[in-house]
Amino acid sequence: MTRAARVVVVGDVLTDVVAVLAGPLSAGSDTTAEISLGGGGQAANTAAWVAAQGVPVTLVGAVGDDEAGRDRVAELDRAGVDCGVQRVEGVPTGTVIVLAGDGERTMVTQRGANLRLSAEHVDRTLAAVPDAGHLHLSAYTLLDAGSRDAGLRALAAARERGAHHQ
Repeated sequence: MTRAARVVVVGDVLTDVVAVLAGPLSAGSDTTAEISLGGGGQAANTAAWVAAQGVPVTLVGAVGDDEAGRDRVAELDRAGVDCGVQRVEGVPTGTVIVLAGDGERTMVTQRGANLRLSAEHVDRTLAAVPDAGHLHLSAYTLLDAGSRDAGLRALAAARERGAHHQ
């Protein structure tokens, strides 16, 4: 059986703070909730899922040079993801606060270091993964001016290599 081609995932690495509300949000007061903290970000979640399927995967993203960034990369390493993660000095790792309840969710996002992902870092990481056959690019990377060049570079590199991309 042939081993699956490596998947390269480009995009956000975040810390998720998830609050599942016990009832309606009480503005200006306390609302009881079950709160959890862990890794997230569309690209990081996708990379972890791909690794769980036994497919080789490399994540290209950016984190701050902080405890949260180190924790997110360690979690991804343990999940079997090869991390091509750029560490950005002086900028925090991205965080999203998710308020969930009554079948709805509201997200409050600080993309942090994700906005500093560079096209040069994308090129360096892709040069180290010649077996890449598929690119998954998170739309968030393209939607913000801070990370758009990195996303466009990833798309161009996929076309140059003849890799499948989405």
